[in-house]
Amino acid sequence: MTISTGAALPARNTPLGLARGALTGGVIGTSLAAVVVGAVIEKWQLFVTGLALPPVYGLLFFLASMPRWAREAAIAPCTALAVVESREAVGGAATSDIAVRFVATVAPDDAPAYRVAFKQTVNLADLPDYRTGTVVVVQYPPDRPWRVKIVKRPTPQWEERTAGARLDSAPGPALVSEPPKGCADGLVMLLALVLAAAGVVLLFRTELFDQDTSAQPSVSASSSSSTTVVSSASATVALGPNQSFLDQGELRRAVTSLTKGTDARAALTVVVQDQLLSVVYAPTGSEAPTFDPRSLPYDGFPALVEEARTSLGVGSPQTWQITVERLTGSLTIRVGVTGTDGAASLEADADGKVVRRTPAR
Repeated sequence: MTISTGAALPARNTPLGLARGALTGGVIGTSLAAVVVGAVIEKWQLFVTGLALPPVYGLLFFLASMPRWAREAAIAPCTALAVVESREAVGGAATSDIAVRFVATVAPDDAPAYRVAFKQTVNLADLPDYRTGTVVVVQYPPDRPWRVKIVKRPTPQWEERTAGARLDSAPGPALVSEPPKGCADGLVMLLALVLAAAGVVLLFRTELFDQDTSAQPSVSASSSSSTTVVSSASATVALGPNQSFLDQGELRRAVTSLTKGTDARAALTVVVQDQLLSVVYAPTGSEAPTFDPRSLPYDGFPALVEEARTSLGVGSPQTWQITVERLTGSLTIRVGVTGTDGAASLEADADGKVVRRTPAR
């Protein structure tokens, strides 16, 4: 075995290492995305799957690696003499064993000598046996000469060899170390992570984005005179000071602004107050009775409010509200008013004709 001590060993980018990095990145990306998406859309099976995926992958990776570890353990290590060039304690002394960093020159019988740095736990009582210049017996895997370990109790044959051995330090300051893995492994892992996370998001994009649309307003516009907010479930128009939906044409303009440039959506209810208009839309696929909010007789609403305020005995009127719905099958326009003498209401049909009055009591 020939070991080069003067040049850096090339970076390792084996196909197996790249595949392992891609698989690991995919598992990490899938797990993170599943946990986040599952929590957002409240799909707890997906959330639990994201949490369980890394431990399952770790267990499978451990089981798949056991045969390789067994083969490596079955390979007999190389044994050689080495001379200690320096030593430095790098661990605490809370116990009788401490971690020591050694720099040594290893002299294999069938290869050139090389310098290597390694760490090993040493008992304090044995530390004097490893002074600088001491010749020791070391072992290392044949394919990984940087993984050196001092043999604490060598065989009598090797003890006899260390007794009269004299080793010189290997030339040059270079140390043999494990070859770097290179940047390709990291790039492959990062790319796999991003692609896996994106795949989970795309797979559940419908539920994820529908959740966001229903939770937040999709359209928001404001001016000095009114504020309009539209979402997938409802729409509201709030007037500014000194304005009222009883003003001529104001209510129809507000309804038109909600459907301008889009197809009209079916409404479940329309509620009108002095300065606030609210429309509740029917969910997609709903079988509840609905109506077109543009079809209402808005020009007759002020007259209905005026009739309710003056003819139903509420005294001095204070508040009013119009509610439009067709839950009973036919469209109903209900006008409620309150005053000093109580509350009252009247109902009108789709043409704005009064069909029922409920005076104050």
